[in-house]
Amino acid sequence: MQNGNQSLVCPGERLGHTDTFESGEGTYILGNYVHASVIGAREETAGKDGGKTLLSVKKEKEPSIVPDIKSIVTARVTRVNPRFVNVSILCVGDRVLREPFAGMIRQQDVRATEIDKVEIYKCFRPGDIVLAEVISLGDSRSYFLSTAKNELGVIFAKSVAGATMVPTSWESMMCPKTKTKEFRKVAKGASLSSSINVNCTTVTLLQTKTDLLNTTQCLRR
Repeated sequence: MQNGNQSLVCPGERLGHTDTFESGEGTYILGNYVHASVIGAREETAGKDGGKTLLSVKKEKEPSIVPDIKSIVTARVTRVNPRFVNVSILCVGDRVLREPFAGMIRQQDVRATEIDKVEIYKCFRPGDIVLAEVISLGDSRSYFLSTAKNELGVIFAKSVAGATMVPTSWESMMCPKTKTKEFRKVAKGASLSSSINVNCTTVTLLQTKTDLLNTTQCLRR
């Protein structure tokens, strides 16, 4: 993908020796070599008076993605209490967010019927991955989410034994190792299995991306 002195590079890619190049925006020096710290276009700027060429990587601009009312989001449960659940919104639709947004599922928004009988601890556990709908922009701290529709709720959960649980009904999942059942507000529908696979992959990619960013920042220090 050459374009004059430009080409697409990835984080960690070696760009040139420090005898010839200086480190510019989007790069760092490691072991006498200039490396890319972001994904983007490589740019070379001639040095003044015959000096070293400046190597830079211009990050490609991406449109900002933010949750909106009626958006379907994928979120990870971070905290559970009797009145609501705190979540970290990881995806809007099938788009992975660069930075997670804070969300909240209140007791009255867990399901559409028998709202007064909802027991939060029997619906969600920390670490669960859920599909939810944005119903309000909430306050300055969190988006308000709902799992009241049949197709919304927990799509991925691990048991106490550490195994990926299998849905057995709309309100329970089973550990394949111990055969123990645990209560959950399970997302119903024929697409449940595929949703689990897609969203687990998304979460894994998001974690990998975060790890890569942290590694790059350490190298730049």
